Amino acid sequence: MPASRCLHALSAAAAATLLLGSAPRLAAQSAASVADSSPFQALTLPAPNVYRTGSGRPGARYWQQRADYRITATLDPSANEVRGRETIHYVNHSPDALPYLWMFVEQNICAPTSITNQLNQPPLVFLGSAFDFSCGGFAGGLALDTVRVRGRAVATTVYGTTMRVALAHPLASGDSVDLALSWSFKVPASGSGRMGHDGPLYEIAQWYPRMAVYDDVRGWNHEPYIGAGEFYLEYGKFDVTLTVPATYIVAATGELQNAAQALTATQRSRLAAARRSDTTVAIITLDEAGNAARTRPRTSGSITWHFTADSVRDFAFAAGPAFRWDASGYKGILIETIYRPQADKWEEAQKMARGAIIGFSERWFMYPYSHATTVEGPIEGMEYPMLTFVPNGPSREDTQWALAHEFGHEWFPMVVGSNERLYPWMDEGFNTFIDLENAADYFRGTAYGDSIQSHPLHLYAEHARAGNEQPLMENPTEVRDLFWGGYQKPALMMSLLRDEVLGRDRFDRAFRDYIRTWAFKHPTPADFMRLMRDDSGMDLDWFWRGWLYTTARLDQSVDSITVRPDGGSTVSLTNRGSMVMPAELRLTFADGTTTTVRLPVQMWNLGRAFDYRVPGTARVTRAEVDPRSVFPDIDRGNNSWPRR
Repeated sequence: MPASRCLHALSAAAAATLLLGSAPRLAAQSAASVADSSPFQALTLPAPNVYRTGSGRPGARYWQQRADYRITATLDPSANEVRGRETIHYVNHSPDALPYLWMFVEQNICAPTSITNQLNQPPLVFLGSAFDFSCGGFAGGLALDTVRVRGRAVATTVYGTTMRVALAHPLASGDSVDLALSWSFKVPASGSGRMGHDGPLYEIAQWYPRMAVYDDVRGWNHEPYIGAGEFYLEYGKFDVTLTVPATYIVAATGELQNAAQALTATQRSRLAAARRSDTTVAIITLDEAGNAARTRPRTSGSITWHFTADSVRDFAFAAGPAFRWDASGYKGILIETIYRPQADKWEEAQKMARGAIIGFSERWFMYPYSHATTVEGPIEGMEYPMLTFVPNGPSREDTQWALAHEFGHEWFPMVVGSNERLYPWMDEGFNTFIDLENAADYFRGTAYGDSIQSHPLHLYAEHARAGNEQPLMENPTEVRDLFWGGYQKPALMMSLLRDEVLGRDRFDRAFRDYIRTWAFKHPTPADFMRLMRDDSGMDLDWFWRGWLYTTARLDQSVDSITVRPDGGSTVSLTNRGSMVMPAELRLTFADGTTTTVRLPVQMWNLGRAFDYRVPGTARVTRAEVDPRSVFPDIDRGNNSWPRR
């Protein structure tokens, strides 16, 4: 054999050997137990129908509801209050008549009677960050003044953060209805995990009553907002006017419709230049920040900002009097970074933002909105259509990660509208997966950049502890370690699927297909799993079972090397864990040469033991499984023979 051999695919002879296996060792196993416990059994998924096909795609009669919002609101910093009126135009595209509607009133998370406050739940902790949903003991909540349907007051029942709206007559399939509401709430200084204020800077989200999703899978999705589970919302149009003090700058979801009234001529000119520029243009410079006379059309009274957006599922805004504002353009998209002068890590934020938006667009799916804006402030990190909230991190790496992670959410779940209140792995997990490659690209050539993609694997031993780890499919409000179960483990899952199971070309094509197919729609876990199988051409039920539905452990072992009568070698392997994965085997021969083979997961089709008949007659003196240490193998002591 050659002096050195590169990684290569299994030869035809080796493949034939793999299929035959080792009859004596396999015969020793109970055929009944193998059949009953096979990890390759088909998953029990919802039956395909006219709404969702067996290929994981929307069916011929797929539907989803639509909710369009017209909101008029005022931010009053002197009273720390937001007051508003809204009209919701709700269209029933379902085949069902709806006798009532369900809405979210999520500012009630701060009410004394909310589930969160009653249980005094501890904050969610993610490494150095904490999300406290107790509102800091603030006894707030939404003051709901009126609720009218077709101009008439209706009966409503509020259950914490959800509200049932009675209808005089069921809303027929194909019909629509207008709801009119007026409301107000106090903004707690400590916020409610994902919104709040820091002095005069306000980051406002989950701030208006909004429709719950009614879908073909579960009917009404009205799980309460407790904190850990995020949001599942309908797509529609927004027409929003925000009245704020004249000294304030506003960043929001949507396109600004009255720039001549809200911005100075200088700012409008700079924004036009920025949209065409690959480099940073200062819209408000350091010298100008906080100087209302130089940055505002007028300095007294109030100014109303008017925004519109289409094909979005939510609306958020930030407002404050003392911002720096940088921007640049990418294919007509305005990329904006807005931050307080003391945010020392944000001088580089514009470059970080560009790297994220361009990288995600070119690798996965083109960013679909007119601007991508991130605002520095007190919120640890949160995402909304076209707008994210990101803190001033303790380091460049922390700031870049948080900024790119929140922008990654523009793809999951702002474009691909999965139910993140139930399945954070389809939201946070997919996002973390694409973030890892983005961070590696940004910091390439540094110790951090060259190691960040292996970060989830390094966390495995600490977080995937037997008796404590929970399946990824569990509800996030029941997960003890959401940092692992919602973010890092699904990112590891996706990385291994891409690099070790499907290969990058095959995976990337299928994953792009998933994003494109379910853009602005509501995919379920079954849709994702089916589409990945359909596009890739590989059955993956065994993979999803181990990673999503169980806390299976991987333990691949090399048990022996024997010499065959023809002088060649047979390497005996065992799958000692409860998870099945392909195997990579590095062989060292008597003459000192080495070769590496990849054995597909079907090596375990007939049970836990597999004998690999090495092609040819060269004698193998050493064998090692997973030589690159890319799998989360729980016992690396048995990975080689002879034992070290």
